[in-house]
Amino acid sequence: MIKVKIGHASNNQVNFLEVTGHANSAPYGQDLICAAVSAVITGGFNNLVNLKNYEIKLDEGHAYFKGNAPLDAHDEAVIETIICGLNTIQESNPEFVEIKTDK
Repeated sequence: MIKVKIGHASNNQVNFLEVTGHANSAPYGQDLICAAVSAVITGGFNNLVNLKNYEIKLDEGHAYFKGNAPLDAHDEAVIETIICGLNTIQESNPEFVEIKTDK
């Protein structure tokens, strides 16, 4: 199962996002749920601008984002778009994706 953890700062912005695991919905290399989650995360992380303000890790089976400063409008929109994409995947595949948020 893919597990997503989302954390928020006191200003209500997302300041933490971690995605771990594999969906295991199909054989390795054919898992469309893993591919979708990977595409959303990788595409989103590649569009972040103020990289000096974040800790980012992107490995197979583990993606991590931690904000060390408030997000500017662009990067906030990118993070919210990542979360929207993950929510869409989870809604269609709840047996393979779990999302937990501190809100």
